[in-house]
Amino acid sequence: MSVFKASVRYDEQADLALLKSYRENGDLSVLAQLYQPYMPLVYGVCLKYLKDEDLCKDAVMQLFDELIEKVKKHEIKQFRGWLYVLTRNHCLMQLRSAKKINMVPVDEVMENTFVLHPDTNKADEETIEALEHCMQKLPTAQKQSVNLFYYDNKCYKEIAEQTGYTLNEVKSYIQNGKRNLKICLEKTSER
Repeated sequence: MSVFKASVRYDEQADLALLKSYRENGDLSVLAQLYQPYMPLVYGVCLKYLKDEDLCKDAVMQLFDELIEKVKKHEIKQFRGWLYVLTRNHCLMQLRSAKKINMVPVDEVMENTFVLHPDTNKADEETIEALEHCMQKLPTAQKQSVNLFYYDNKCYKEIAEQTGYTLNEVKSYIQNGKRNLKICLEKTSER
């Protein structure tokens, strides 16, 4: 698709004007005018995560469908950044729901080199045991939040609703849990 190879300059003021216009009148052609310059960016982000051109082309169209409602619900101060995050999250959810990620390197998720979601066919027993050992060492709130986020694929909001923690507490527990796992796994690997 040649539309995904275009080079475009982005105009934040024009984006905000188009957003305002779409919110006021719901005209899909206005939303299409806003989205079209970003299609190469969206396609590129999708390609980074999905690694399949056909899936990426589908995702570009699916994301437009998502925009129809989401731009009305969210306060958007910079469309390009907001769209990037929306695109990334869409791709990650596709990967999770399709179970295409059997193994997630913690360096992608936690910025280190261990495996959080080991595929037992590929990961060695020591890595699995080390991870289980380190998970048991986490404080209860961190362990619960990390389990729900990584193993049960829950989002922050779902974890907050399920546990009764605030959204900020969930984020903090996951971040601190990741850090503590990293430290524990590094110590374990040095033995």
